[in-house]
Amino acid sequence: MPSLSSSSSPSPSPSGAITDVAGIEVGHFNDTRRPTGCTVILTRDGAVGGVDVRGAAPGTRETDLLAPGNLVQQVHGIMLAGGSAWGLAATEGAMRWLEERGVGMDVRFGTLPIVPSAVLFDLPMGDARFRPDAASGYAACEAASTAPPAEGNVGAGAGALVGKLFGVDRAMKGGIGTASITVGGITVGALIACNALGDVIDPDTAQVVAGARTADGLRLLDTRRALMRGELTKPLLAGTNTTIGVVATDAVLTKVQANRLAMTAHDGLARSINPVHTMSDGDTLFALATGHVPLSDATPGMTVLCALAAEVVAQATVRAVRAARSVSVGDLHIPCAGDLAARG
Repeated sequence: MPSLSSSSSPSPSPSGAITDVAGIEVGHFNDTRRPTGCTVILTRDGAVGGVDVRGAAPGTRETDLLAPGNLVQQVHGIMLAGGSAWGLAATEGAMRWLEERGVGMDVRFGTLPIVPSAVLFDLPMGDARFRPDAASGYAACEAASTAPPAEGNVGAGAGALVGKLFGVDRAMKGGIGTASITVGGITVGALIACNALGDVIDPDTAQVVAGARTADGLRLLDTRRALMRGELTKPLLAGTNTTIGVVATDAVLTKVQANRLAMTAHDGLARSINPVHTMSDGDTLFALATGHVPLSDATPGMTVLCALAAEVVAQATVRAVRAARSVSVGDLHIPCAGDLAARG
């Protein structure tokens, strides 16, 4: 395996996005009435799917069918949305869009698109009566392309916040981010909508990038150290957070392998979010394998693919908050990572 010799090193793909994976398209919908939206990841030719749910308060749809022993072998898209459980309605729009184009599973009486979904809780951001619906999901599909997707305050990350253990008023802006790595002819990419209860950490420096702020709002608190000191957190409403996303590869994988890829991809969340997988998060990661590059003796095996999956998830999570911009909704002002960095 010369391509994996000790002298070689992973290098980012040209655009560093999940759309570097052949067979992947991404589209965002942004609601202009308040910060919320949805993001669709399309695989029109079908992809082997997997999923792993680690948070204790998930909002999901069609995840059971991704279990290795269940019937469906391929999916045609993944929907990520804000709006809490109401946002799952965006999936209907994606299914209609795909059906109109003849994309889906032949069930004899029609073509049935398979679109598993997950949502995050962004209801504190403006009028909660506005949330993604079927029209939103359809519009996201209309916007989908193979171009590198926008990052930050867009799509499923439009209303995302991070660092809420000490209250929303001390939180910072979350968002959506993407990254990819190519090694030995195989590309692995990730798209992450980060709305975490905890702080976002740069794994390369171990420094907090965005999260809970000090009482005066001017500096990062560092939630991990604050918890170790015994500082009291605010009462939490279960399910009001959640990081959701997709890790994709152009390798040929089985459903068992795709589920393993989703499982190990959560290591990337553990490196970049602290605390993670809490009782108030519904952290869910999907895996997609488009099958454009068969695994062989000359390509990386599952151990390397899993390592790459964790890496791109961590990178995409950090990029989500670095690309985010501050927002003001009513009396609530939420700064972004760039704001605090500018203050030094």
